Amino acid sequence: MNFDVAQAAFSHLLISGTLVHEGSFVDMQKRLGIHIHPRLVMVVSIDRYPDLSISKPFAWREEIGQQLVEALHEAILVPFLWVWVGEGVLALLVDLPSEEPSGLSIKEKALRLGKRLQNYADDRGFPVSIGIGSDYYDNPYMLHYSYEEAKESLMDRFFQGNRLIFHYEKRKLSDKVWKKAVSPAEKAELLARVRIGDIEGSISFLKILLEQMAHSYMHNVDMYKSEAFDLVMSLSRLVLDTGADASEILSDNARVIQELYNTIRYDKFVHKVCDYWRELAGQVALANAADVSPAIRSALEYLKQNMSNKISLDQVAQYCFISTYHFAHLFKKEVGLSFIDYLNKMRIEKAVHYLETTDLSVQEIASRVGFHDSNYFARKFKSLMNCSASEYRAAKLC
Repeated sequence: MNFDVAQAAFSHLLISGTLVHEGSFVDMQKRLGIHIHPRLVMVVSIDRYPDLSISKPFAWREEIGQQLVEALHEAILVPFLWVWVGEGVLALLVDLPSEEPSGLSIKEKALRLGKRLQNYADDRGFPVSIGIGSDYYDNPYMLHYSYEEAKESLMDRFFQGNRLIFHYEKRKLSDKVWKKAVSPAEKAELLARVRIGDIEGSISFLKILLEQMAHSYMHNVDMYKSEAFDLVMSLSRLVLDTGADASEILSDNARVIQELYNTIRYDKFVHKVCDYWRELAGQVALANAADVSPAIRSALEYLKQNMSNKISLDQVAQYCFISTYHFAHLFKKEVGLSFIDYLNKMRIEKAVHYLETTDLSVQEIASRVGFHDSNYFARKFKSLMNCSASEYRAAKLC
C-alpha cells in the first residue's frame, strides 16, 4: 500500500488545528489534490503494541503497520484519510454521510465502521481498540476537537482491556467529594522505607497501594493518575533533600509524568511508575550508602525489611551464615556501630519521618517502627535526638 504524503500532510494539518496557518480548507484541498471532506476522527490503536514489538526487527514494525493500513482500505467503505500519530496508533478521518436510508445516527455509523475494522484486523492476527470523537464536525477547522475527543475516549481502556471501542462523551462535573485512596499513614510508610534504604520493600508496598488506588478509582482514570503522580512527587522531594540536582530531578519528573499521562494501559502504567520509583529511591540509597562487605550488606537489607519485627543478633547472624561472635565483631567494624545501636538508629530515623509527616501518636509510631516498649523508645529517641519525640514534633510544626 503506497504512502500518500499529501494526504498524510493534510490529515496532520486537520487534527493538529494548524490548517489555518497554511490556507483555507478549499485552497489546501486544491493544492494537494484531495477531494475528501472528513467530519469525524477515530483513533485506532494496535492492542498490546509495546509488548508485541519487544525484540522485533524493524521489518516487523513496518509489516504490521502496512497490515493495519490494508485493513483500513478494505473495511472503511466511506471516503477517509489517515495518518500515523504514534507507533502502533493512527488517526482515521472519515467523511460519514449525514443522511442515509438506514436512519442510523452518526454514533451508530461510526460504531459499525469500528467493528468492521476490528474484524479485518482480527483476520490479520492482531486486535485493535478504537476511540471515536463525539460529534459530526462539518466545519473542517474544528476537526482537531474530534481528534482530541477520540484520544481522550481511549483513556477509558486503562482498566478494561483489549479490542474495545469507546465513543467520547463529555464528562459531567461530579459533586462527589473524592477521598484519597492512600492514607497519610500509608504514604508515610512508603516513603519511610525509602528513607531507610529499603528500595525493594518500598516498591512492593507501592504496588499494593497502586492496586488499592485502582479499586478506588476504577471509573476515574484521571483521579488514579493524579494520586500516583502525587506519590512520585513526594519521593522526588525526598531525593532533593539528599542534595540531588534540582533541575535534573524536575526535568526527569516532567518527562516521566508526561509519559505516564499518555500511557493507556494500567499494567504498563504500574510498570513505568515502579521503574521510575526504583531510579529515584536508588538516589536516596546511594546518598546513604555504606561501603561494607557482602555479608554485612545482606544483614543491612534484612534489617531494613524486618525492622518492625523483633530481631535478635543471633537471628541475623544465622541469616548471614556467620557465627554470632564473628558477625557482631564484623558488623561493628564495618558499620561503626554495634548491631543493636544501628538497629535502634534505623528505627529512630523511621520514627522521625512519621513524626514529620503524620499525626500518628508517639505510641503508635513507636510500635510501627519496631519498639514494642514505649518507655524504651522514649529513652532511645531522647538519647539520639537530644529531645523527646513530642518535643521534636512540636519544633518541626513551628
